Amino acid sequence: MSTEPPPSPRHILRTHIDPITALFCSSDNERIYSGDAKGRVVLTSTRSLRPIANWLTHTDALLGVEEFGDRFGLIITHGRDNKIHVWERPEESVSIRQVGAATLSESSTPTLCYSMDVNALNYCRFSLLPIQPNISLGGEEVTALIAVPNLVESSLADVWTLPGRKRLHAAIGEAHDTASTKFSDGRSGSKTGIIMAMHLFYAPQIHPSTSTAQRELRLLCAYEDGGVVLRKRTTPEGEQTIAGQGWETIWKSKLHVESADHLIGKYDLTLDPSETGAPGTIFRTKCPGNGAISIRGDGRVCAVGGWDGKYVHSSPSLRDDNDNARVRLYSTKSFKALGTLVYHKQGCQAVTFASFSDGSLPSKEEDEEDEMTLGEKRQRSRWLITSGKDARVSIWALMSFEKTT
Repeated sequence: MSTEPPPSPRHILRTHIDPITALFCSSDNERIYSGDAKGRVVLTSTRSLRPIANWLTHTDALLGVEEFGDRFGLIITHGRDNKIHVWERPEESVSIRQVGAATLSESSTPTLCYSMDVNALNYCRFSLLPIQPNISLGGEEVTALIAVPNLVESSLADVWTLPGRKRLHAAIGEAHDTASTKFSDGRSGSKTGIIMAMHLFYAPQIHPSTSTAQRELRLLCAYEDGGVVLRKRTTPEGEQTIAGQGWETIWKSKLHVESADHLIGKYDLTLDPSETGAPGTIFRTKCPGNGAISIRGDGRVCAVGGWDGKYVHSSPSLRDDNDNARVRLYSTKSFKALGTLVYHKQGCQAVTFASFSDGSLPSKEEDEEDEMTLGEKRQRSRWLITSGKDARVSIWALMSFEKTT
């Protein structure tokens, strides 16, 4: 087992002056997006580490930012100003790569494509589900579905289509669920409070289902009272639903006693709770208040950002025995304490991984045209990006964490 000490940040980005609240790394690892408490987004090249664009997207704090669309040519931003905006993604020019931020001007601000009104009372960011291939609903070509809190009731969820902005499913979470209302620890259900986080995804239908769709649309919601609920759509794809109808609960779990505690819950979204019992596993940390969490693409490495400024990093193969450093590391599989990465002096509010590379070689044409070597790309795929209230973005070059014989 490796005994290498936790690394120091490889790069520090100082392009913000306000606390950073959101991070995103593009699927090709070419771009880093960072958004702050004043609604400003900075798009940074991972090659030059210089801003491609720096613009005010919202009039309040940013909740989320992401790429999507054909060749990921669009940027979606979500702010506390009750707005979601979709922008055209600008390309990195040769002059910016060579000269840097000094060449940025108002003309580098991305073009706004369209906007939609949302309910941002929850501090809950959107969940975006790109659809490949695109589908046609009522004459509209749908490229993505987006889940957000309901416009009126913050304990319910809505699912909209993009780019048409049609509300496909309204008020998910009403009392039309057909499953038991008991939580996984035996307590009976009660008012959940507002939605704090959500995840919209497709799952294959392995077990018998009342759904008539070929694939199963699911929505995972985490609530203010610490409860987590997984629901599935039971109506045909494209059929509009209201008042929570057409959705049923797969399972409910309540591992937390409140929305902010020292606990971390792990859920396997592929398991059938009727066969395995409680869907969640609880882990107790020594540090209350976790500001952000992210799992690497290969599922082996988990990262947790702490409110105390300690960035907790989880890995199945990293160990640090320096007790004086208050190291807190966890294995994604077992959550055994293993180590800590420390840089931010104030609370970490966002963490994200680069897209992990499986080591496959690029095509000959791509290799000849690209300025980066295969080794550089593999190293970049192991980046971990963190940010906090200190208005800085730190980039960590992590180990591969692969087991050695």
